Amino acid sequence: MNWGTMSRAARDAAYNNTAAVADSPTLNAARAAASAAFRAAHPGHLDLRYGPRERNTWDLFPAAEPHAPCIVFIHGGYWQRNSKDVMANLVAGPYAHGWAGALPGYTLAPDASLTEITNEINAALDWLAEHGPEHGIAGPVMLSGWSAGGHLTAMCLNHPRVSAGLAISGIFELGPIRDTELNDKLRLTDEEIVALSPLRLPVVHKPLAIAYGTAELPPLMSDSRDLHAYRAAEHAPGPLIPVSGANHFTIVHELRDADGLLTKQVRLLA
Repeated sequence: MNWGTMSRAARDAAYNNTAAVADSPTLNAARAAASAAFRAAHPGHLDLRYGPRERNTWDLFPAAEPHAPCIVFIHGGYWQRNSKDVMANLVAGPYAHGWAGALPGYTLAPDASLTEITNEINAALDWLAEHGPEHGIAGPVMLSGWSAGGHLTAMCLNHPRVSAGLAISGIFELGPIRDTELNDKLRLTDEEIVALSPLRLPVVHKPLAIAYGTAELPPLMSDSRDLHAYRAAEHAPGPLIPVSGANHFTIVHELRDADGLLTKQVRLLA
């Protein structure tokens, strides 16, 4: 994409997943309803506080076996929308195979900068390392996330509690979004664009699977391919997973479902 010659409207459209997927409101509503049902069915370890701010809480869904692997899922919404509560059913695929699941909340922009949001996820993982066993979560952690959560997965892969990662439909180079409406709330600084773009940072040599839908917007597809190539050049492990026909909202069904492609990939990484 020739970013320099594009209008502001074209730049905004390049990242506007909601506009690009006509039935996104229906898909979002269905996911929220399924997540409410999942939380209601597993109410024992919800809204556990890890930090001082309103959204600094965990939802934990321990497995029958405390040392089972745990998928930690970071919600998306361009760092400024959604919550863990409306994404809970996205750990249902691994959970059906005897895994634990966990979702951290985090403060949204503009109430937090992207630096602060990244720090909150690391603080949440610190809390899980210390307190997870009290709630039946003591096994290896697979860090995952979708959209903004895919970015945060790549940023926090180096946390000592994390064994491997699955980044779904993430943004890994922040420079272009400074020139879009996404930055109205993010207010990225030049320093943040460098420090928080995984494509500009040293490679973390833990397994990282990188997934995108083949019906997604071009920048999300290219960022995923670019990050995989960047890591592969440094011999860092982890597959690139193009999910055929999936758009930005349907790709997560592959983690929600027990027989989903991303559920299978998560189990392979473990």
